Amino acid sequence: MEPAEYDLMDAAEQDMWWYRALHAHAIAALHPVPVGAGGLLDAGCGTGGFLARLRAARPGLKATGLEYFAPAAARARAKARVPVAIGSVNAMPFASGRFGAVVSLDVLCHAAVEPGQALAEMTRILAPGGVLLLNLPAFDWLRSAHDLRVRNVRRFTAAGVRHLLTAAGFTAIRTRYWNALLLPVMVAQRKLLARAPHHGSDVAPFPPWLDRSLHAATVLERQLMRLGIPFPAGGSILATAIRA
Repeated sequence: MEPAEYDLMDAAEQDMWWYRALHAHAIAALHPVPVGAGGLLDAGCGTGGFLARLRAARPGLKATGLEYFAPAAARARAKARVPVAIGSVNAMPFASGRFGAVVSLDVLCHAAVEPGQALAEMTRILAPGGVLLLNLPAFDWLRSAHDLRVRNVRRFTAAGVRHLLTAAGFTAIRTRYWNALLLPVMVAQRKLLARAPHHGSDVAPFPPWLDRSLHAATVLERQLMRLGIPFPAGGSILATAIRA
């Protein structure tokens, strides 16, 4: 990403509605997972917001971060107080079978990442039976100025993610769309209000009333998902899979 985007992420990821929703979805998906002695890797951890929130939710979990951009890795270490290595998800500096779980939130979409190679690396560093959790932006037609700012060159469908994970040797694959209730708002923002290529990032402070309203919609959506209600589309895809 552009260095300025790391600054925005660092400032926003503890309070902004979207990050709170993403982290809540990820932590809920990991809740039943017995990670074991190998611990968890956040592959592409950015400035450490998820690691910090995970540490608060599961203080006994051994967690490690991996980040390509050294200044962001330093921020992640300070924020989450866990080890953070510097390196690429395309060639991770860890031994095979090292981790019991790998989390990667909005990383396979980046220009510097080759999805097949990164997934092969995730397979390699996971112990047999280990859990992979991915979050990915959905639908190429939702590409916008924000994607340019964070250097996203691909967006995904649930079927496409299942195909990638199957090809990488994962089993028990589960995908679901989220940020579905707010999808019409997202379409209006990206395709009407902020469609110019020079428009700024979507990561920015929101008025408190608006941030609370948007977050409330994601909470309601998560409750509906817990009841087993699927959504046929959304702004993001959350996927879990098991390393055979």
